[in-house]
Amino acid sequence: MKSIKFLVVFTTVLMFVACNNPKIKNSLDTEEERASYALGLDIASKLKGNFPDVDRDLFIQGVISGIDSTNLLIEPQQVETILREFFQKKQEEARKKQQEEAIKKAEEEFGSVKEEGLKFLEENKKNENVKVTESGLQYIVLKEGTGEKPSATSKVKVHYHGTLIDGTVFDSSVEKGNPLEFFANRVIKGWTEGLQLMSVGSKYKFFIPQELGYGAFPRQGGKIRPFDVLIFEVELLDIVKK
Repeated sequence: MKSIKFLVVFTTVLMFVACNNPKIKNSLDTEEERASYALGLDIASKLKGNFPDVDRDLFIQGVISGIDSTNLLIEPQQVETILREFFQKKQEEARKKQQEEAIKKAEEEFGSVKEEGLKFLEENKKNENVKVTESGLQYIVLKEGTGEKPSATSKVKVHYHGTLIDGTVFDSSVEKGNPLEFFANRVIKGWTEGLQLMSVGSKYKFFIPQELGYGAFPRQGGKIRPFDVLIFEVELLDIVKK
């Protein structure tokens, strides 16, 4: 959106300082001339920073058409929509490229963690007590409750104990002595799916594949590495009513 606002300001400025047949000067004789030229350089620098692939000829053609209100190739009311959609697409492409590069880097550094997790889950599902959902979430029913089941938008109250496959504890409300309340759809996918399998009073053990956990991007500074499989013992204490 900053890019869009900038281009609108840029075009407005040019409407005041541009003309159809600008004269090329070799010297700047007045303060107004120096300021005008400096403004042009500044705006051009910002344009290149926001839109380096701009078609200069079409850009200038658009400015002139806007000043004269003639030979318009698009309707003025379309301008904002075209710019918004274009820069949103560019921003999404840039975000996707950055994410792909970050995942590739994580794969190079933590590929062994991913491989260990896959082997663990493959072996774990051989346990006759382990159930596997379509998404790949694995779980064991430790205690089956008789209460209501939450929906994805429910606020729940739970006790949990989280470990990695090597037994490292990374988080535990049980150890802290305080159950946690949160909305089921505001946590990792494995939790959101798993909680909806449970009735109030249940206690399940979840084995969450990395793609249903934090994937390549765990919280910084914690014990969870990129691509770690997460194991949680979760007790659903209550569904918190609004």
